[in-house]
Amino acid sequence: MNVLYFFESLGAYIRLVLSVVWITIRHPPHLSLVRDQMYEVGVMSLPVVAITGFSTGMVLAAQAFFQLSDKGLASATGLMVAKAMIVELGPVLTAFMVTGRVGAAMCAELGTMRVTEQIDALKSMAVDPKAYLIAPRFIAGTLMLPILSIFSSLMGIVGGYVIAVDYYGMASNVFLDPLPIHITTFDVFSGSAKGFVFGIIIVTISCFRGMTTTGGAAGVGRSTTNSVVICYSTILIVNFFLTLSLNSSYDYINEFINRWL
Repeated sequence: MNVLYFFESLGAYIRLVLSVVWITIRHPPHLSLVRDQMYEVGVMSLPVVAITGFSTGMVLAAQAFFQLSDKGLASATGLMVAKAMIVELGPVLTAFMVTGRVGAAMCAELGTMRVTEQIDALKSMAVDPKAYLIAPRFIAGTLMLPILSIFSSLMGIVGGYVIAVDYYGMASNVFLDPLPIHITTFDVFSGSAKGFVFGIIIVTISCFRGMTTTGGAAGVGRSTTNSVVICYSTILIVNFFLTLSLNSSYDYINEFINRWL
């Protein structure tokens, strides 16, 4: 029974995603709706993303310097912090923070609208709930998550710089000089691509769980909790396969970047 329910839910989720993509392409939502969601997803998430990235960068720098200094490799601290933040930790931690702050709110809002029959009222007024409620969030999530991922990575590098230079006394040029040499466009592309995919995951799963909520106020709580857990688990699994796919496609992606950028 649980297996059948899983595949039934998976099929419904895929149908929702495909229909939202189709609606977004054929009939884009009003600009004001997208603007409001971009502000909510992007601008309002900046403080928590900044704190997360900055503190993570400080921890990475402290650990890297401590582990490498007695081996004569302390000069690699800046590069290790930058690589880890841009390629992996920046996108993943940003997705986690946005899931907790925005994804849960989306699920709770749509779940409340479902159980109070507001979504049925929209349908009765010939308003497509997917176009009015989900499409603006979908566009905002896919656009803002890559930007937030890059911002988190930059804050992580700044945090690592503060610890390595101001606390441990590393020379500023020792920390910064390896970055433009070894940080490539491919690294930035990888982090941005992961942010784009994570944005789709967060918005679609949160909205799907909200739109399928039943059981009144208790059901809203269950759907919100489930959406956060599912988003976290999906992000971690998808991140692994994205890393393998991007690394195995390095030559093709690098050729494309060099040709067009």
